[in-house]
Amino acid sequence: MVVRSTAAPPTPWSKDLAEPKIHESAYVHSFSNLIGDVTVCEHVLISPGTSIRADEGAPFHIGAATNIQDGVVIHGLEQGRVVGADGHDYSVWIGDRSCITHMALVHGPAYIGNDCFVGFRSTVFNARIGDGCVIMMHALVQDVDIPPGKYVPSGAVITNQQQVERLSNVTEADRAFAKQVVEINEALREVSPGATNNGSRIAANQQPTPSSSTNTSGTSEHQSVGNMSLNGDLYNQVRGLAAQGCTFTAEYANKRRFKTKSWLSAGFVEGHSADQIIGNLNRVLADHAGEYVQLIAVAPNSKSRAAEIVVQRPGDSAPVQTSTTASYSNNGNRSNGTSAGSQAAAVGGDLTSQIHALASQGCSFTAEHANTRRFKTQSWLSAGFVEGHSAEQIITNVNGLLGQYPNEYVQVIAVDPHSKFRVAELIVQRPGETGTLSTKATASARRSGNKVVNTASGGDVAGQIAALASQGCSFTAEHASTRRFKTQSWLGAGFVEGHSANQILANIQAIAAQFPNEYVQLIAVDPNSKTRAAEIIIQRPGNNAPVQTATATSSFSGGTKAAPSSNGFGGHSSGSLSGDVVSKVRSLLMQGYKIGTEHADKRRFRVKSWSSCGTIDSTQEAEVLRHLEGCLQEHSGEYVRMIGVDEAAKRRVLEEIIQRP
Repeated sequence: MVVRSTAAPPTPWSKDLAEPKIHESAYVHSFSNLIGDVTVCEHVLISPGTSIRADEGAPFHIGAATNIQDGVVIHGLEQGRVVGADGHDYSVWIGDRSCITHMALVHGPAYIGNDCFVGFRSTVFNARIGDGCVIMMHALVQDVDIPPGKYVPSGAVITNQQQVERLSNVTEADRAFAKQVVEINEALREVSPGATNNGSRIAANQQPTPSSSTNTSGTSEHQSVGNMSLNGDLYNQVRGLAAQGCTFTAEYANKRRFKTKSWLSAGFVEGHSADQIIGNLNRVLADHAGEYVQLIAVAPNSKSRAAEIVVQRPGDSAPVQTSTTASYSNNGNRSNGTSAGSQAAAVGGDLTSQIHALASQGCSFTAEHANTRRFKTQSWLSAGFVEGHSAEQIITNVNGLLGQYPNEYVQVIAVDPHSKFRVAELIVQRPGETGTLSTKATASARRSGNKVVNTASGGDVAGQIAALASQGCSFTAEHASTRRFKTQSWLGAGFVEGHSANQILANIQAIAAQFPNEYVQLIAVDPNSKTRAAEIIIQRPGNNAPVQTATATSSFSGGTKAAPSSNGFGGHSSGSLSGDVVSKVRSLLMQGYKIGTEHADKRRFRVKSWSSCGTIDSTQEAEVLRHLEGCLQEHSGEYVRMIGVDEAAKRRVLEEIIQRP
């Protein structure tokens, strides 16, 4: 026979209990549990799943603007009291502006002062915590009196006063962490501002005190995240996350969806620097005016969310551009222009350089379109495949699609050829925009009088430098005369300072101006291995530089850019090599690696069955390039890939397709 009983039977102390006294401006979630003589002051936030039971030890006091997060348990013994700040006895006293975080246990007798922080799953029992203390995660504080401003580290067990004397003081970093945790949880208040005690869950044997629900605003000391639209704090956060290599996406929700946390995706927020990310985020905010918008930072290694930042709420003012994006003119000077609402942001060199980079990785491309209504619900319609073996062909076909869908959103999808997953989603057109993507990141360069930084596609170089800088690379410069260049006898030109691609480009241009009529190259150094990650020649003494000296990008080459070939890698159909391949050959040889080739026809390529062409024994760059060109000619109409081999470790360090049918 099944025996049924109540899930939580009343305790012997639960008879004739006093009723909770909840200020009308406090927010108490309906899934929380308040029992007994509990005083909840103004602007307190009590999250779902909390249990605050003053049925044995009483009374409890929760001070103004205090934050009680999900899963917190507050209870007290029948015996034992502490003296509160008002001079009366309490089983549990929690001061003003304190934060008790997820799954923490506060068991009376206990006193927690003002502006305190109790971390996740920490326990405070029979203790007194002074004002401004920070207790981190999984800590136990028992039978002690902690003076104000002390820091209890994670996992600490503090059970005697000698341990208290060894505690360190709270730092600004600790306060910043506590503030961040509080602000994230404060978003819950926006769901139902001004909720009163008639929304709280009272024990079954008690009736709530009738109270009118009044909408009141928070005090200045207890503001929630609020309008964070592109203020300085958000800019610094984005800059820090971008420096860690995080990628960014955005989500939006109307008021109804926000209450249930049913966010809709607003796509990727592209950009290599904080300025670019903020500029693209501005466009998302404009697209979803009057709605909640949050920015998601995704960690590059774990692929988990590193941060969730609410940047817009209904009623917020229009976003403000904190910084302007920069492009580089043909003579290398910087020109400023805002990205918010401008056509250039949609069809500028940044998108073009991204498509170039994705195409060089072998990605395939599709397109999607949506009208304004469908865009809000992310109901994209397919516009088919975007054909093309080179970035120029792909961009040309994308431009054709833009003409087919005027006044609609159009996005280009890059698909990884191996995993078949989307690696990028680039919105290339929005309603009200007209124009086409350029096949180059900027217009063809006109030669400047001093020949400094003759750029053909400066945005591509800026993108490369931004990517290298985001990986933590440091930069140096080298220069060489024509004679020294032939023997690769470069001379150091010092470090290139800068925290962004724009600063690095400006400084390298200044260095190039010091060495007119000489070769100047920028070196990126990997911070971990201390090896060269990239070499980019940014200045040549004229247009007569040898072909094999072209670098990973022709962006700063003074010569005419070769027309795209059918193999999609910038080389001519006769088997000549692109600058990207030449640069990688040089880099491999400088690191002591051997170079080989493999080939496959279309059928074998589908099953990854490559045939070896052998290893090139020479370590001379010109001879290796000659062998590679011969291999391309010998296997014309087939796939050919270059292999870099570390003979000491018996492993491949590079596999790159250098020719396609």
